[in-house]
Amino acid sequence: MSVERGIQLFGRDKEYATLTRLVGAVRTGESQTIVLRGPQGIGKSTLLDYVADHAEGCRVERAVGIESELELAFAGLHQLCLPMLDHLDRLPPPQRVALSTAFGLNLGSPPDRFLVGLAVLSLFAAVAEERPLIALIDDTEWLDEVSVQVLAFVARRLGAESVALIFAALPGQRTEALMRLPELQVGRLQDADAHSLLDSLLQVPMDEAIRERIVADSRGCPLALIEITNGLTPAERAGAFGLPASVPLICGLEETYVRRLESLPERTRMLLLAAALEPTGDVATVWHAAEELGLGRDDVGDAEASGLVELSSRVRFRHPLVRSAVIRISDARARRTVHRVLASVTNTEQHPDRQAWHRALAAEGPDESVASELVRCAVRAQERGGLAASAAFLQAAAELTVDPVRRGERALAAAQAKYHVGASDEALVLLAAAEAEPLDDLSAALSSLLRGQIAFFSSRGREAPPLLIAAAQQLQVLDGAIAREAYLDAVSAGLVVGRFAADVGLLEVAEAASAAPAARGNSTDFLLDGFAKVITESYAEGVPFLKQALTAFRDEALPASQSIRWLWLASHAARDVWDDESWEILANRHVRIAREMGALGALPIALTTRIGLHVASGEIAIASVMVKEAVEVTAVTGKTTPPYGAIAVAAWQGNEALFSRLRLSAVDIASVRGDGLGTVIMLYAGAVLYNGLGDYRKALVEAESGAAHRNDLCYATWSLVELVEAASRSGEPALAVGALERLTQSTGASGTAWARGVEARCRALVSNDDVAESHYREAIASLGKTRVRMELARAHLLYGEWLRRMGRRTDARENLRIAHEMFTAFGADAYVERARRELAATGERVRTHAPLSQPILTAQEAQIAALAAAGRTNPEIAAELFLSSRTVEWHLGKVYPKLGIASRRELRHTLASFPSALARA
Repeated sequence: MSVERGIQLFGRDKEYATLTRLVGAVRTGESQTIVLRGPQGIGKSTLLDYVADHAEGCRVERAVGIESELELAFAGLHQLCLPMLDHLDRLPPPQRVALSTAFGLNLGSPPDRFLVGLAVLSLFAAVAEERPLIALIDDTEWLDEVSVQVLAFVARRLGAESVALIFAALPGQRTEALMRLPELQVGRLQDADAHSLLDSLLQVPMDEAIRERIVADSRGCPLALIEITNGLTPAERAGAFGLPASVPLICGLEETYVRRLESLPERTRMLLLAAALEPTGDVATVWHAAEELGLGRDDVGDAEASGLVELSSRVRFRHPLVRSAVIRISDARARRTVHRVLASVTNTEQHPDRQAWHRALAAEGPDESVASELVRCAVRAQERGGLAASAAFLQAAAELTVDPVRRGERALAAAQAKYHVGASDEALVLLAAAEAEPLDDLSAALSSLLRGQIAFFSSRGREAPPLLIAAAQQLQVLDGAIAREAYLDAVSAGLVVGRFAADVGLLEVAEAASAAPAARGNSTDFLLDGFAKVITESYAEGVPFLKQALTAFRDEALPASQSIRWLWLASHAARDVWDDESWEILANRHVRIAREMGALGALPIALTTRIGLHVASGEIAIASVMVKEAVEVTAVTGKTTPPYGAIAVAAWQGNEALFSRLRLSAVDIASVRGDGLGTVIMLYAGAVLYNGLGDYRKALVEAESGAAHRNDLCYATWSLVELVEAASRSGEPALAVGALERLTQSTGASGTAWARGVEARCRALVSNDDVAESHYREAIASLGKTRVRMELARAHLLYGEWLRRMGRRTDARENLRIAHEMFTAFGADAYVERARRELAATGERVRTHAPLSQPILTAQEAQIAALAAAGRTNPEIAAELFLSSRTVEWHLGKVYPKLGIASRRELRHTLASFPSALARA
């Protein structure tokens, strides 16, 4: 709510100008986002009022965060979108169903948060086709987390829809999702402006010393200034004696409201309490509650006359602190009474969950009937995708449960729900509550498993493997299937910890897993047995099991919850056995399911896996788009995740400065977290970078360190490939041969075209000249059958370099041209330059960075162009990239003139003829 509707704020010319420009831009077809950041009472809401008052010709919708709805998923989003739901039929069916399910209009499977986000984006775009739309979101710190995430998602994807999103947020409070959005800092008033505001509030002259004191004590906070002035008696306003010795500062505003509330009649305070505890702001519900409480119209009049609340079309408190002050001064009995009355007047059929919540808060002690209803609410919340709400219901149910065994089970269920929404600290508190109860053996083991999973998720890497092994061993005698899954969780943790393991690492995990209960022969069983055998025995023993696992993962229709849990590990296995086809299928599925489930914790991991796939395929531009998406998702979750995808892209682009800067920021994080996997990824990427730059000594150091620990598996094995090249170019033939011998343990067991091609290329580097050529030809033939086009280009480069050294310049030019063209199309600049130098050495002139015959597309333009060229429609592209159709159309409108074409029909031919149009990110 505004500082004081109708009161002019002084000293806000800069803010008014910025917001005026924003409204003007939206009127001309642009989309805009801005976050107004500043402390309570600084005037953010008044600035929102300014926008609403000056948005002629635009549709303005508002949502205001309400503290009591923090745990209700989609509550804030529903408040904002409710007036626009008459446009719901204009959304594509999947989006319409997702949004309807999220808002409780129908039941169904939990909707994907990203699909809900796309539905909201499409809804806003549909509304804006009639007239520009401005959405004002106030008190963001009190919005439920899911709504903030969805709105931030929408804000990052606005393009050409004539939509503006304006958020009002406190600095650093529950607004991690809004980070990196454009911001306007709303600062404190200068003294001159504070004096001007004070003059506008006073009707009589005031002693200058008193004025100075009030302005000083307000510290430039408009609301503090207004409330101080409103609290003065006529004598004090006139400058007489009697001014309080301590004028409230901004942090004491709630105390100001408390004093004003305490002066009101008890019946008026009771009515205000009903308004404060009714979370939706529905005036009709408050009237009904007032009648049940025996309150009348006089009490309503007194409440409104206080100036602390408006009871017109909606309940609107003067400030969120008024609501909290009303609740604070009430006693527990009064709050229970009001909640009981609110439960009785809430419609059971329309709002069963809200009614149950009121009943829970009205309970004077444990009540199994209310607890059971809360459990049913939790189930309904999960059906709407509201895991956070489900966790809140289960937590409340546990607190009201009489039976200690059932209480422990419900607390454990609440802890599991909190873990799945990423609230690890809250999950640990609930887990401790569950463990304080008499759990049965299975529940106790599941509790141990959850503790290990939380340690893994919370980046306390070294702690996770021993906790997960202990849980798995507990489960062995209780439930063999769950025990094997716990061991597989431990394998995942062991792979991530890698070289940073303490007493228990991947080897100890694999040894313990070897004693797991007999397998059932499904995908996860093969995966566990395969990793255990690779680690404790050899690749030759383990690879057949991993291949069976990959076949099963590709063919089995696993539930989404299982897929999201295991697809990262399955994709890891695909790389371990050099299976590029399975890597592509499983990585794409992982991203799709993570998006569908709204699994924000899993999505950055899935995206990073797919970034690696796109880089290996020579699709650096598309990988760069995914890097940006991973950054956005990480910002939404507020979790600190090192930019491994961006580091890989920088390495393959040959951007040493960017690579070094990104790695410098990530190394310490990886070390503190115990992230051995991240460390070896960065070492492998460093070896790739320096081999590309021709700095083979540096590449050797990076690769040797990357390959130092055999049980790092995938990236340690790939580091061996870089080590063979770096050592052979650095005059270290014995080191190169030793690396090849280790490499063949993996490639020989795999036998795929990718494995054969890489091994042959490495073997050529350490072979005598009389046999090297056959190995190069074998490498090119094998890698030509795979998706890993980057490795094929490197095979042509190395073969061309060898041919030049053999004096066969014509043959060398053929392979070097192929390599140069491929690397140019990929955007692998260091390798482009290396190929150019080699071509120049054969006598062929190649420009250092020859200008292309067509302009370069941006990363997002390239991705949209590639999908359009593949025959996708604008709505299909929009759905895949989480954009609006209008934004896709806008981007294509920029792509066509850059490529010198006029229509979609020409796009496929142009991109096929000039692949370098997609080269730059």
